[in-house]
Amino acid sequence: MKLELLNTFLEVSRTLHFRVASENLFITQSAVSARIKLLEEDLGVLLFDRSNKQLKMTAQGNRFVKHASELVFMWQKIKQDISLVDEKTSVLAIGSMMSIWDIALQEWLNKISKNIEDVSFFTQTYNQLELKKSLINGVIDIAFTFDSVMIDKLITEKVTSVPLHLVASTSENNNDYISVDYGESINLQYSRAYPNTAPPKHLISQPRVALDYIMSNGGSAYLPRQLVTKHISNNTLVLVENAPVFSREIFALYPEKSHKEDIIKKTLHYFPEIFYS
Repeated sequence: MKLELLNTFLEVSRTLHFRVASENLFITQSAVSARIKLLEEDLGVLLFDRSNKQLKMTAQGNRFVKHASELVFMWQKIKQDISLVDEKTSVLAIGSMMSIWDIALQEWLNKISKNIEDVSFFTQTYNQLELKKSLINGVIDIAFTFDSVMIDKLITEKVTSVPLHLVASTSENNNDYISVDYGESINLQYSRAYPNTAPPKHLISQPRVALDYIMSNGGSAYLPRQLVTKHISNNTLVLVENAPVFSREIFALYPEKSHKEDIIKKTLHYFPEIFYS
């Protein structure tokens, strides 16, 4: 199966439009149609329903998205691995929920790049279910999650704690509370601390998106301190006085007998025990 077929399928599945997909891929619309037809013939199923004016994915197409994404990711990982000139350099495929990238992983990667020369990164974002499956199936080497997971042949290691502070905009609309998805543990802590409050105006999965929303529209939210320090300093955000501070733990998961265990442990050393207070 050619990689170009998979990439074309993923672009059509994202846009649900052959013409738009062709423009994004810089190929003709007929080439897109031909590639999708070839892929459907290889698989023996229809991936898209073309019976109506609006293109729709079939049940088989929806199921194939995850597999196609993993195949493309694995191929990119293989190319990166074999292209390395230095045999001592290890490639780490890292998977995480998007919100954890915002909170901790970007700075962690920056620290590793300054301190470890013999490691190359390949990163991908997943939801919680896909993260575990990709790790078990060997698609990624290390996964980061908010929850401690007890699975045979996987090592679970707490790498850091992230304090979350309630901040509010300095605009008149700072009473609108925005709930950020840090997992069920934080939801329970919030419910206990604020038992009689109204439901949040919005639920946003990523801390950085919640921050951008508050800066543009006003409101308040629990956010990691490192995301808001600059805004507090220039008085565009304020820390809410006497508000409880919540703490979210981040865990690293990796295979028990991974041949990359040494380099994984070496990189995890660069997580601070507490990620900003």
